Amino acid sequence: MSLVCAISNEVPEHPCVSPVSNQVFERRLIEKYIAENGTDPMNGQPLSEEQLVDIKVSHPIRPKAPSATSIPAILKSLQDEWDAVMLHSFTLRQQLQTTRQELSHALYQHDAACRVIARLTKEVTAAREALATLKPQAGLVAPQAVPASQPTAAGAGGEPMEISEQVGMTPEIIQKLQDKATILTTERKKRGKTVPEELVRAEDLSKYRQVASHAGLHSASVPGILALDLCPSDTNKVLTGGADKNVVVFDKNEEQIVATLKGHTKKVTSVIYHPSQSVVFSASPDTTIRVWSVTGGNCVQVVRAHEAGVTGLSLHATGDYLLSSSEDQYWAFSDIQTGRVLTKVTDESAGCALTCAQFHPDGLIFGTGTADSQIKIWDLKERTNVANFPGHSGPVTSIAFSENGYYLATGAQDSSLKLWDLRKLKNFKTITLDNNYEVKSLVFDQSGTYLAVGGSDIRVYICKQWSEVLNFTDHSGLVTGVAFGENAQFLTSAGMDRSLKFYSL
Repeated sequence: MSLVCAISNEVPEHPCVSPVSNQVFERRLIEKYIAENGTDPMNGQPLSEEQLVDIKVSHPIRPKAPSATSIPAILKSLQDEWDAVMLHSFTLRQQLQTTRQELSHALYQHDAACRVIARLTKEVTAAREALATLKPQAGLVAPQAVPASQPTAAGAGGEPMEISEQVGMTPEIIQKLQDKATILTTERKKRGKTVPEELVRAEDLSKYRQVASHAGLHSASVPGILALDLCPSDTNKVLTGGADKNVVVFDKNEEQIVATLKGHTKKVTSVIYHPSQSVVFSASPDTTIRVWSVTGGNCVQVVRAHEAGVTGLSLHATGDYLLSSSEDQYWAFSDIQTGRVLTKVTDESAGCALTCAQFHPDGLIFGTGTADSQIKIWDLKERTNVANFPGHSGPVTSIAFSENGYYLATGAQDSSLKLWDLRKLKNFKTITLDNNYEVKSLVFDQSGTYLAVGGSDIRVYICKQWSEVLNFTDHSGLVTGVAFGENAQFLTSAGMDRSLKFYSL
């Protein structure tokens, strides 16, 4: 016999009995009634939930609905459900079509907005270039970083003064160079052969991978970064020179451009960051060397030391003088404070364009590379050629002195890397690279432990063993510059694919 709820007249799931009226109820219904009225629904006498007595019964089986008691009724029920599903599906298809149309419209608007932004960006760039050209003519640029005791470096119109006359190497300058070389030699002897404890070990260096890549530093219309340098005192400051005629200062930590320096009329092929001042240098085939203020964002000096394109730049250890090489076959030694050329020398017997130049760490000698595959070592004080290193079979593209001053690394368009001992004046190691490998950049780390090569790819060698510990092929174009961060904590590179990349653990 089944129980029936006195309220719903249905079989209860949780039956209980009221001791007041002796009637059976569905517990949830009687509890709701008691909560609202506090009485028994049958006789109106007071009743509480605690008085209800649960009835233990087996799980009740609800009787089927009258509509599902025959096959035709079940078929009709199934048909109704099918119709409902079809209607729902039709509604969803309609919503999908509407959403697709809205998405198509939004994509079209986005594409149109991108085109407008690109056009406006191009117009802004053109306006900035025009403004940069007009400012000097209007006398708006005041030269900076020139001491008052020195002759002014600005003409009547505010244009940085372009000085090319030779002043000569005075005894005071020669003594200054000698004193600096003595200090540097003493410091090197104190350090001895000890390697800095913070220097990254070779096994860790071999695990370096690309961690960042920045492609927006230079214009995409004339792609290519041609020169790279890091600030020696803060290697997070990166300097690049591009085919778009601009010099860019980039902050590695902030991942943003600090300054874009415009003024060259041709591509920028050499850049140097001053170690202690907020000043950078750049050289170009437009025959000029420019000195820039990073904080001011403008050119404070133009040095015209050459009659043809400038191919190499190197800053003396004093931080006061600049060495430059040129296609006019001359090397020049200039004062960066006054912009004056102190001396300018060529090898009359060679009669060949110079392709690169680099100071020895002591600053009293330096090396130049030539288009006829020669490396020449010069005495700065005597302004004479003191040694020649033949051996390459193509134009020399890059040279680098090691920190200890004993080794010189050279690269040329003969797919080889040569290492020279400056004490014995001979080639003690030749690393033959892949066929058609182009060497564009050579650099030792600050401790002289590692040598990085940039060109067709990036390779890092450990000095003395001269074994390869690292090889990167992340650039899609020729690598034109490589540099080590402080204690080789990271490696950076730039290339013709317009990207600046960083590598570390």
